[in-house]
Amino acid sequence: MLSTLAVITATVVGVMVGVEFAVAVFVNPMLLRLSAGPSLEARADGARVLGRVMPFWYVGSLLLTAWLAALSWGSPAGVAAVVAAVLLVVSVVMSVTLLVPIANRAATWTADDHPADWRDQQQRWDRLHYARVVIIVAAFVLTLVAGTVA
Repeated sequence: MLSTLAVITATVVGVMVGVEFAVAVFVNPMLLRLSAGPSLEARADGARVLGRVMPFWYVGSLLLTAWLAALSWGSPAGVAAVVAAVLLVVSVVMSVTLLVPIANRAATWTADDHPADWRDQQQRWDRLHYARVVIIVAAFVLTLVAGTVA
C-alpha cells in the first residue's frame, strides 16, 4: 500500500510541478513578449482555466503527501514526506495570499480594459511564481525521496 501511495503521490505532484514549471519557464515569458492585446487575452484565459483546476491539484497533492507522511511516520521516508507536505502548505499559502489576487485581476483584463501597469503586475506574478516553482520542485524531490526510502 505504501509503495502504491508513493507512486500515486509522486505522479500527481510531479505532473503539477511540470505544468507550473512550463508556465514559468516557457509559456508566460512567450506571452509577455506579445503585444498587449494577445498577451492579455492569453494570460487572462490561462488565469481562468488554471484558476479552476490548480486549487484542487495543489490541495490534492498536499493531501496525498500528508497521507504518505502519516503512513511512513517514524521512518526516514516520513521525515521527507513531512517536509514535502510543509513545503506544499507554504506553496498553497503563498498562492492564496500573493499570486491569486494578481491572477484574479488579470483574468478580467482585455485589450481594451486593463491597467497601465499590467506588464509590471504580470512580471510581479511571474517572480512570485518562480519562487513557488522552486518550493514545489523541492517538495517533489522530497516526495520522490520518501517514495524511494519507504
